[in-house]
Amino acid sequence: QVQFVESGGGLVQPGGSLRLSCAVSGMSFGAYGMGWYRQTPGKQRELVATISSSRLINYADSVKGRFTISRDNAKKTVYLQMNNLQVDDTAVYYCNRPGSSQPWGQGTQVTVSS
Repeated sequence: QVQFVESGGGLVQPGGSLRLSCAVSGMSFGAYGMGWYRQTPGKQRELVATISSSRLINYADSVKGRFTISRDNAKKTVYLQMNNLQVDDTAVYYCNRPGSSQPWGQGTQVTVSS
């Protein structure tokens, strides 16, 4: 059974930074691309960043230049370094395999507020 366990969220002021982690179990982690998503109440889940098995990376326009996705295949973990956080980045952040139907984890709350 595939599991995603997100961590690292918190409350931060605008302009601050956070590093999210997602520990993955139950699948051959290194063989698949991974993505970070976020969701706010009443809105659809949004794809924020993806990293392929060969480390090809893409970002949503809203986070380009501020967020960095990375992966550690030995630790079966994907990371999201978030810098210069803005109020609009406030959301619950999730990781998952793009295009798959794997169940979602509990997510980690990121709140950007002064």
